[in-house]
Amino acid sequence: MNKHEFFMKKVLELAEKGRPTTNPNPMVGALVVKNGRIIASAYHRRPGGLHAEAIALKRAGERAKGASLYVNLEPCAHLGRTPPCVSAIIKSGIKKVYCSMIDPNPLNNGKGRKELEKNNISVKVGILNKEAAKLNEVFVKYVTKKMPFVTIKAAESLDGKIATRTTDSKWITSEASRDYSHRLRSEMDAVLVGVNTITRDNPILISRRNRSPIKIVLDSGLRVSEGAKIFSKKSPELNIVAILRKSLKGPHILKKVERFNKKGILIIACPGKNNRIDLEWLLKELAELEISRLLVEGGGDTISGFLEQGLADKVLFFIAPKIIGGRGAVTSVEGKGIEKVSQAIELKDVRVEMIGEDILVSGAVVI
Repeated sequence: MNKHEFFMKKVLELAEKGRPTTNPNPMVGALVVKNGRIIASAYHRRPGGLHAEAIALKRAGERAKGASLYVNLEPCAHLGRTPPCVSAIIKSGIKKVYCSMIDPNPLNNGKGRKELEKNNISVKVGILNKEAAKLNEVFVKYVTKKMPFVTIKAAESLDGKIATRTTDSKWITSEASRDYSHRLRSEMDAVLVGVNTITRDNPILISRRNRSPIKIVLDSGLRVSEGAKIFSKKSPELNIVAILRKSLKGPHILKKVERFNKKGILIIACPGKNNRIDLEWLLKELAELEISRLLVEGGGDTISGFLEQGLADKVLFFIAPKIIGGRGAVTSVEGKGIEKVSQAIELKDVRVEMIGEDILVSGAVVI
């Protein structure tokens, strides 16, 4: 590892600290280095707050003259919620900027680098590029495709069942896995389930941690019960019910929509695709609500919909050392399925780890 990689590794560690609070902004860290020594450091904490570069330069003060700046993402050149970082860099007297990757945001994409070089500041791009792109994979998708990053989560038995033939599912996986899932929810903007999951399990969909996500129910015909736990005071976060636009017929449905609206439940009427909700259209609508991290928790038909349409980015399968069996038992991925093994959805960057007595298999979906 050379010195530039050493400093950039420190930058990425700083950036990671902002994971719980920066969304929908990227995670960014910054170091001011002079004569081989770190003289100031910072990371971006929250949307609307100063960017990492601006904070680090402010802390460095006059010492920044002639120094180098290390940052994992190209400094911004546009005016957003805060002033452009390139202006602060130029004013500070920084002579060299090292960054991992060009900003994928079309508002900036290459403009920051160009502005810095125009002002005789050397810019080197590409240090730990792969690691930086992985760190901000959510942001990259959000700003380039205008859709949330979709993570599929399933808790299943060794033979792939998420419930018995009588629909009992409490509890297949261990307390350790459930605690992990609560932490995962706390890192998400929203969690999505199908109406059958609400009907069968009546989950509350909160996190035991200090932050709970928005709750989304996929429900083509608005069948969800108004008395479901997710609509109760015990689960106060915003509720969204996605329905098929063509189901908005008849006074019964319209009155139910009106009652939901009065309770503060947002109804999104979606166009159809093969007689189901157009999930790509829905994802783009959710992005408009600044939802960039979406956790899909089931059930089997809902999970298959995201996988079959190529809309899932990552999967997490918690596998308990239990065998349930039964042709009528519910499986974690249902839908139509494939005809040949060669058509199977593949994963990359696969990790296998133990969570209590359970096995967690995770990986990125090859699209």
